[in-house]
Amino acid sequence: MFFASDNAGPGLPEVMQALADANTGYQMPYGNDTIMDEVRQTLRDLFEAPEATIYLVTTGTAANALALASYTQPWDTIFCSPVAHIHEDECNAPEFYAGGAKLTLVPGTDRMTPDALRATITNEQNRGVHGPQRGPVSITQVTEQGGVYSVEEIQTLSAVAKEFDLPVHLDGARFANALVALGCTPAEMTWKAGVDMVSFGGTKNGCMGVEAVIFFEPTKAWEFELRRKRGAHLLSKHRYLSAQMSGYLKEDAWLKAATKANDNCTHLLSGLKANGANILHSVDANIIFATLPRAVHQKLLSSGAVYYVMGGDVDAGDPDEQLMARFVCDWSLSTQQIDQFISRF
Repeated sequence: MFFASDNAGPGLPEVMQALADANTGYQMPYGNDTIMDEVRQTLRDLFEAPEATIYLVTTGTAANALALASYTQPWDTIFCSPVAHIHEDECNAPEFYAGGAKLTLVPGTDRMTPDALRATITNEQNRGVHGPQRGPVSITQVTEQGGVYSVEEIQTLSAVAKEFDLPVHLDGARFANALVALGCTPAEMTWKAGVDMVSFGGTKNGCMGVEAVIFFEPTKAWEFELRRKRGAHLLSKHRYLSAQMSGYLKEDAWLKAATKANDNCTHLLSGLKANGANILHSVDANIIFATLPRAVHQKLLSSGAVYYVMGGDVDAGDPDEQLMARFVCDWSLSTQQIDQFISRF
């Protein structure tokens, strides 16, 4: 009955086996291992991008911050939604790694609209040397509120960015969940839609700790390598990152895990609705935001359920007051565990 986050579950068997297989003999360090060669080619094939440059880091924050920094000058500003992970959950890492660049929030909800993005970009770089210059546009897919941009929406936002000659970054911490929800290909959701760089997540979908940074334009490759080293994110025993990604991609394990996570969420959503939960946002992948009375939260949590309650003290107050909660499903949850949770209402 664990719904706190998809980054708290176990590693996929394929990932753990790949790590065990890699843990013999010797491999060259710093990304020069033979496993990385295989990973690089596999991702190029998946993304239909034979010239793509691909690097591995251990965290999503590192992937986002280093990727964006490679396209951002210290005097630039990065455009993102008000609830983007790079704004709310990365402790100013993008600003830090970009040498002091800022973030400009595009008004609206978790999903930016082309009109709001265009207006926000237009309102920047209008003060000459006195104001920030326009920098990358960052799109979060899946969004922090559980929504998924359609391929057409990504195309439209990218087209707005290109009107101003700005690069587009896709924060794909839950890339696989979005992909299976849309039923498209990695290429269709990225470079074919105008995306220039991707943070391709693995940790939230069954890896121990690995994310890929993919540049579809190889001109930034050397700069990224320098930034990764300078930022202390170049691992010497890199083969253990490569092995995780290799196992993750093997025989579509990544897609199967994301499909299971999304299916688990659909099952949970049905049970929550049946028990009177008020669903706050569209549920497109594996995240649900809902409100329930404080008394119901107390009952569920005391029975052993684990999830985040937000917007109030769950232990004190009116038992009928509605409190917001976030429920996240990962691949490892069983239908029986979800049914057990629903039975505790």
